[in-house]
Order: sequence, then structure tokens, then C-alpha cells
Amino acid sequence: MIELNEEQRMVIATVRDISQQKIKPRAAEIDEKQEFPWDTVKLFAENGILTPLLPEKYGGIEAEYLLFSIILEEISKVCASSALILIAQADGMLPILCRGSEELKNKYLPGLAKGKLAAFGATEPWAGSDILSMRTRAVRNGDVYTLNGQKCFTTNGSVADIITVYAYTDPDKKSKGITAFVVEKGSKGLVYGRDENKMGMRGTVNAELFFEDLIVPEANRIGEEGEGVGNMMAALDSGRMFTASQAVGLAQGAIDEAINYSKQRVQFGRPISKIQGLQFMIADMVASTEAARLLTYQAARYLDKQKRDLIPRFCAMAKFVASDTAMKVTTDAVQVFGGYGYMKDYPVERMMRDAKLIQIYTGTNQIMRAVTAREIFKE
Repeated sequence: MIELNEEQRMVIATVRDISQQKIKPRAAEIDEKQEFPWDTVKLFAENGILTPLLPEKYGGIEAEYLLFSIILEEISKVCASSALILIAQADGMLPILCRGSEELKNKYLPGLAKGKLAAFGATEPWAGSDILSMRTRAVRNGDVYTLNGQKCFTTNGSVADIITVYAYTDPDKKSKGITAFVVEKGSKGLVYGRDENKMGMRGTVNAELFFEDLIVPEANRIGEEGEGVGNMMAALDSGRMFTASQAVGLAQGAIDEAINYSKQRVQFGRPISKIQGLQFMIADMVASTEAARLLTYQAARYLDKQKRDLIPRFCAMAKFVASDTAMKVTTDAVQVFGGYGYMKDYPVERMMRDAKLIQIYTGTNQIMRAVTAREIFKE
């Protein structure tokens, strides 16, 4: 049982209310039209939850990671795409908050609480999990850098007001030669490619970005040259906990739909919820989701306590356990609905498609197992 104080309970109650009353009715339409929900962004900003982790002095509510985990879970129960907007916002914001200069924080962070969007630009066509193979370069010339290269699958990429971009400033130094920068929307040399046509999470944007002799002022560098990988790894660790929270919420949403449907669907003269085989299936769905939830909350606690020796391992474990659970649970939810589960008239079909992405992004689950094993066996 998670103990929350009165303020935290009020936040969760607000999130649950807007999720059920405002976001849920729009979820199917957003998916069908592959439409970025600007109304949802406005809703998050108006209720102070667009950047919950942001300190109060920058306009946030200074939520703990555990509270943010529960916020993401509540939203994901009804619309995983809407939760992904918050995840992308946090991923793009945290490097600035953790490593940026005070000037950089004051310039960009307050706007993120009011409705401006952030993105995290690391993945490239030839450098997904193999981040050291990135080809984007930043060449210094006095007090500016010239950026050339490209990024792909960037969540919020084409709608973001600022993008945290990673590039080599000294390729010979390998991991110690990568630096992070803040790139503004509208910068000369920032070219938008296509927005991807995706299987699931269709209410979010994943964009190609190209940098063609884009000039970035030195003041927009996050931390010192060569600190980018440490910055990135910290962001990826927390991001994996965020995606685990999204997966738990998605699984719970599918369970809720399956239980409600099984009570109403009558076959052979009785609700199918009376059939023992189906009861066993739902019992497994609930048990595995509860286990994933507890592991995710533990990862969030370690982030709150800054347990550096445990964060990579538990965030990776939470991510692959929760997302594998979400994939299995949503697939089983479709099965509970039978033929209707395969139809777009019911939300479990969308939930199943959404679940697949969580097994892939912020590091595939195979990479997550490799990270976990590395942490287990390291001296």
C-alpha cells in the first residue's frame, strides 16, 4: 500500500478526474485520426501537471518521482498516448534541470510548465541502442557551435518548442566526447522530416529531425563539453521508470475493461465472468500487473532517494517487466472480448497496439535485460 499525503492525494484525484472525464472520451478519436491532442496539452498545463517534476520556482509542483509514476499510471489507464506527452516533456526537461546553467533553466523551464513542449533528441537511424555510433556533430567556433546530423523517432519532435539534442563535440573521445545542447524551434538549419505513421501511440508525434549548419550559442550547451553521456544515461534511467509506469497503467486499464465486459457478456445463460477458465486468466492478469506496479514503485523510490547504485538496475527491470506484462495483459484482454476485442469499437484493441511500443522505446527489452545483467555482475 502506497501512503500519500493529503496534497498528493488531491493531485491524484485531479488527474483521475480529468483522465476519466476529459481524456478517455477523446482517446479513440485521437488514435483513429493520428491527431496530436493540443487540447490535452492545454488541460495538463491548466491543472499544473504538464511538468510535475519541475520545482515550484520554475512553475512546477515539485512532485516526487513516485507521485509522477502514479500520475502517469492514471492517465495511461485511459490513453497511453496522452501519458507519453508527459514522458517526452520530462525526458526533454530533466537534462536541463539537472545539468543546465541557472541562465538556461530560467530561460526555458518556466515555459514548459505553461504549455510549451520539450523533446529528447538522441536516437539516430544508425545509432539506436548503440548510442556511441551517433553521427551528429557539433563543431565549436568561438562562442557558438555548428550542428550537423539527424535524429529519428523523436517524441514531440516536430511540435516541441525546445529539443535537448546530443552530438559529438570530440568523436575521438568516444563516450567522453558527447555533449548536450538546447535547440529552439524555428532555428535556422532545423529541418523537419516526416512524422512517423505508427502502429500504436498514434496520438503522439515521432519525428525525423535534420540539422543543417544549425548555429547553437555556447549558452545553450547543457553542462560542459563531454558530459553528454552521463546526462543522457541519467535521463534514460528515469525515462525507463516513466515507461514502466505507463505500462502498468495501460495493463490496469485493459484489466478494468476486461472485468467490466466479462460481467456483462452472457453466454450459455450466464455471464462469462462465471467461467473458471476466464477467472483464472484475469487472476493472472491482475497478479502480474500488481507485481509490475510494485517493482515500478520501488524504482521510483530509488530515484527519489538518489540511490545511484540501484537506479540503473531497478529502472531497467521495471521497464522490461512492466512492458512485457502490459503486452501479455492487453493481448489477454482482447481474448476476453473474443471477436469484439479485435474490433476498433472497443478500447482493448488500441491498448494492445499501444503496449507494443513500450517494449521497444527508451531501450528495447533485450537491452534492458543486458543492462540488468551488467548491474548484477559488475564488481
